[in-house]
Amino acid sequence: MKLHVLVDDLETARIAIEGGATVVQWRLKGVPRVDVVERGRATRSLCARHGVPFVVNDDVEGALMLGADGVHLGRDDEGAETARDQGLMLGLSASTPDEARAAEGRADYIGAGPVWSTPSKPDADPAIGLDGLGEICAGVATPVVAIGGVDQLNAGDCIRAGAAGVAVIRAARDAAALRRAIDAAL
Repeated sequence: MKLHVLVDDLETARIAIEGGATVVQWRLKGVPRVDVVERGRATRSLCARHGVPFVVNDDVEGALMLGADGVHLGRDDEGAETARDQGLMLGLSASTPDEARAAEGRADYIGAGPVWSTPSKPDADPAIGLDGLGEICAGVATPVVAIGGVDQLNAGDCIRAGAAGVAVIRAARDAAALRRAIDAAL
């Protein structure tokens, strides 16, 4: 749960796993499910060989087709019940304490953020900052994974604010440095 990397290619996944990623989330935005599945097979195999959970972003059916370990759903995504019924690990997004409490008992982890603004998701909710992250973490028993603008310079701050881990997109290839920062903050 410490380091989720969101990737859209096999090479970044390989570098991240070698650097200590603990979860790989397959994130292909705006492409048909058939492409998500076809392009995800090699990354799914890589994760299985290394014992790293493989999670698909926003697509329960795609996750099932890939034999994924889990799925991460945003607030507007459907399929949480199907994911649970099928035994998938379920991550749900939250940007407020109320949203996090609503995910409590349904999710295996809560992706909280964006902690800081990020170019990976320019249309995201306003940044919650470390105070907002801390409030979410304090309000739920479900593990919280901080996302949004996280890198090796601020990952430790997220852990100290109460997060169980962090999720990164742009910094996925910096997994080794991120793991050092996370481990130092624990």
